[in-house]
Amino acid sequence: DCILDPRDIRSIQPEEVLAATGLGVGELDLFDGSPPCQAFSTAGRREKNWGKAHEYEHGASQHNERLFEEYIRLLRGLMPKVFVAENVSGLVKGVAKGFFLEILAELKASGYRVVCRVCDAQWLGVPQSRQRTIFVGVREDLGLDPVHPSPLPYRYSIRDALPWLDHIEQHHVYGDRISDGECPAPSITRLGMGAKRQGLVEVIVGNSSFKTTWGPPDVPSPTIMAGGPHKGSGEFRRRVVETEADISRFATGLEWDRLAVGEQSKKYFSLIRTDPDRPSPAILASHGSSSIASITHPFERRKFTIEEVKALCSFPADFVLSGSYAQQWERLGNSVPPLMMRAIAETLRDQIFQRLTSDPATP
Repeated sequence: DCILDPRDIRSIQPEEVLAATGLGVGELDLFDGSPPCQAFSTAGRREKNWGKAHEYEHGASQHNERLFEEYIRLLRGLMPKVFVAENVSGLVKGVAKGFFLEILAELKASGYRVVCRVCDAQWLGVPQSRQRTIFVGVREDLGLDPVHPSPLPYRYSIRDALPWLDHIEQHHVYGDRISDGECPAPSITRLGMGAKRQGLVEVIVGNSSFKTTWGPPDVPSPTIMAGGPHKGSGEFRRRVVETEADISRFATGLEWDRLAVGEQSKKYFSLIRTDPDRPSPAILASHGSSSIASITHPFERRKFTIEEVKALCSFPADFVLSGSYAQQWERLGNSVPPLMMRAIAETLRDQIFQRLTSDPATP
């Protein structure tokens, strides 16, 4: 069962968590948390915003640089066997190191052996270069040292995650008109008035060199080839491209035309025409607006679609996000990639929890 508590974290007491789970102090196996990290992100204003409340779209207001204190407060009340705390890599850079050292000292003073490392998601099965600071703590009485996952000997590229990459034709809904793009129009199906108002259109793309046969969602996917889609036959592929992804009407669109595949703009530093055969650069939460420079599709003058961003963040295709294109992008940009957390969880399972259950000498 999953217990959801929508209250402000500052009002939640550890006794309430224990009562809801039916556990006593020290019985919880794992306490995992990601205190909001915008205050330390190298993509933001960092120390210039310290002491200022951050306003959220749902009305909340909080000083993000102090929320680790709430995590530590709950940790000391719950005393789990193991904890994991995640933050941006900016926490260990520049003047933010003072916060880092303070947090590390407080975690250790809570009764834990603690190790912190900066892990990169691209070496943990995620097709995106995304660094995260990962604290792992094991309670002192258990006598075990913290562990982090070892990097894989390989990485996944954008093309691995998006095997249709070379074969999408870009078409959008503008009012009652469907643009034809720069190539012969494929078959197009409107998705209904609600979707039309959001700028969505279903594009059925046929290409003589591309074949993908997709069955019902409850059957296994066709084989995903490491080098891209299978060549040599023709069928149709259905995709949805949001109009907000289009950058043609902005200065960044003109700059995109000047970039080679894999090149980063010198004029708009965040504008990158991605290399399809490498992992994606980090997807930043603030880059979902159409006019803001960000990573872009390697072959089309646009940002990635939400479907594509989900894949690059290692979210399953059927994971449902709400809100506008920019809001969905922001949530994905703020998230910890699921496959990265899976690697961390599997390491703890294999090297900590299995030892706790199999070794009778271990408390």
